[in-house]
Amino acid sequence: MPLPHRPFRHHSACCVAALLCIASALMPVAWGQEAHGSMGMAGMYGAYDMTREASGSSWQPDSTPMAGVHDMTGAWMTMLHGYADLVYDHQGGPRGNDQSFATGMLMFMARRTLTDGALGLRLMVSGDPPMGKSGYPLLFQTGETADGRTPLIDRQHPHNLLMEAAATYSRALTADSSAFVYAGVAGEPALGPVAFMHRLSAEDNPEAPLTHHWLDSTHVAFGVATGGYIWRQFKLEASAFNGREPDQYRYDVELRPLQSYSARLSYNPDKDWSLQVSSGHLVSPEQLQPQVNERRTTASASYNAPLGQWWQTTLAWGRNSPSLGQPSAGWLLESAVQPVPRQTFFGRVEHVAKDELFLPGAAFYGESFTINKLSLGYIYDIARLQAISCGIGGSFSIYSFPATLDNTYGAHPGSFMLFVRARL
Repeated sequence: MPLPHRPFRHHSACCVAALLCIASALMPVAWGQEAHGSMGMAGMYGAYDMTREASGSSWQPDSTPMAGVHDMTGAWMTMLHGYADLVYDHQGGPRGNDQSFATGMLMFMARRTLTDGALGLRLMVSGDPPMGKSGYPLLFQTGETADGRTPLIDRQHPHNLLMEAAATYSRALTADSSAFVYAGVAGEPALGPVAFMHRLSAEDNPEAPLTHHWLDSTHVAFGVATGGYIWRQFKLEASAFNGREPDQYRYDVELRPLQSYSARLSYNPDKDWSLQVSSGHLVSPEQLQPQVNERRTTASASYNAPLGQWWQTTLAWGRNSPSLGQPSAGWLLESAVQPVPRQTFFGRVEHVAKDELFLPGAAFYGESFTINKLSLGYIYDIARLQAISCGIGGSFSIYSFPATLDNTYGAHPGSFMLFVRARL
């Protein structure tokens, strides 16, 4: 059921904007150069270019343009990247809602060259918590809770303040191979594609995917340890982690035993392609169903096409098999292109089976419905302040679903978002 309209939270906007203001103040001292190209920076995990690395220990195409600003001082390489969005969100139909909110994140990475390897540090914080525990309206989205008693339905949960605090160590074994470890109080295990907020094909879209909990919801795990082996264009890695998704208290750290595990095989056949398959066993991932474990399997492919400034497309599929209940699957195809400087077009198509759209006691409780969604959007960068680009944009979405949901959602609900963005 829809939640009451939430007015715009000014402290949320101030919190997110402060992240970039701090970064802007630091840039003249430490980060004076924007990282569009690779600049010859080595990766944290192996003998390849830094552009291959994305969220956690995941890979993206080597030709992916680097965002943010960086500095190289002696043995240390540092990078700072972030964004802040001010969004007006309209979700149509009987279950829709209107809300203005702010969202954003700031990520810092540092790499120090060692004799035969490298030491790395990673820190990422989110500006989401001030928007409120119930997040923002998003038709057909499910997952997590705002009060510890009822699930969020038709809303996207906010991220925790601390999203990543991890250290890495890699060691060269031969000219073509290396081994690495990744460990963090908060971080991302080896499961799924690059997290949506870090995928070039998705990061301009202000909406979270409906397939988030089939593909990359483990990107914030409170407690993770990963070990991996890299040989040429292949990477094999395994993780032990805390599989419980964060609760409604978005400012705390929820450490638990590392009882969940996963493995991922990644392959970058050339500079424009990145492929992965992964599988994981999640112990008690849902706060409201602590007795249920889950097997998750994913596969994805990302491609950078040589068009304009850049053009990246991602195809991803995920399947969840709970220990109690029926398995479900979802897939997405998303793409973003910048044909000329300052103008970006993006789109996403999703197909997912949802069985959490109704609360207990409702007529359709527990029934699975196939939801299809199409989103299209555009953003124009209107100004640049030092290394921060400022843009305005919008997106709209339409849906296809079984007619039995017409009374609940309306026959043809539509949604749109208007937003202002600052990106470092």
